[in-house]
Amino acid sequence: MQSTPSTLRLEPFKVACSSCNLRELCLPVGMSNQQLERLDDIVATRRTVPRGEALFHVGDAFTALYAVRTGFFKTCVSSEDGRDQVTGFQMAGELLGLDGIGTDRHTCDALALEDSQVCIIPFHQLEELSRELSDLQRHFHKIMSREIVRDHGVMLLLGSMRAEERLAAFLLNLTQRLRTRGFSSSSLILRMTREEIGSYLGLKLETVSRAFSRFQDEGILTVKQRQIEVLDPDALQRLVNGSPC
Repeated sequence: MQSTPSTLRLEPFKVACSSCNLRELCLPVGMSNQQLERLDDIVATRRTVPRGEALFHVGDAFTALYAVRTGFFKTCVSSEDGRDQVTGFQMAGELLGLDGIGTDRHTCDALALEDSQVCIIPFHQLEELSRELSDLQRHFHKIMSREIVRDHGVMLLLGSMRAEERLAAFLLNLTQRLRTRGFSSSSLILRMTREEIGSYLGLKLETVSRAFSRFQDEGILTVKQRQIEVLDPDALQRLVNGSPC
């Protein structure tokens, strides 16, 4: 197992899932206080990951899942020509590390797009607890199913949508996830670059920039560097609805 880089600070103090304001996103609804206390016992540390640093790399031993507490991450893999292919973006209340369950090794890199913090959930302890708590087991099965559905959605997005439709779908998904977390669904700061968005959507940087410019010219968005104001979400939805199935 690789040693933890010095830039990743471990903070060994009690992390109370029962009092976390993200618990309804991470955990199944309806867990009793006693069940939450048992979960608290295994979520014993947080890890701080500075912007630009990796939480884990391809090939690292898989030992834990990571619940994003604050910040923003991207997952990526290296293509044959050495370029990074972005495979996803993760924000507070979402899990990282599911990629390692099948092979006991991580199959992607997870990099912090801003100073971030994660709760460490040792996987073997989570498995043991899940066998006792059926609600917890079902919840993590749902999470894994959601990841599979999301991957299929991206494949459909890349295979059937034009550039503007892909960007519209991406922005709608991002704003919906932010709204679920209590943030504004119309005003947001993109934590990722346009190049990273293009990598995720299978588009060139220039194509992403042209799509943003078109949306601004048509009054759908205002764009000031990474700050986005969604003026007409219905127009974005119409673009997505108009794409072929």
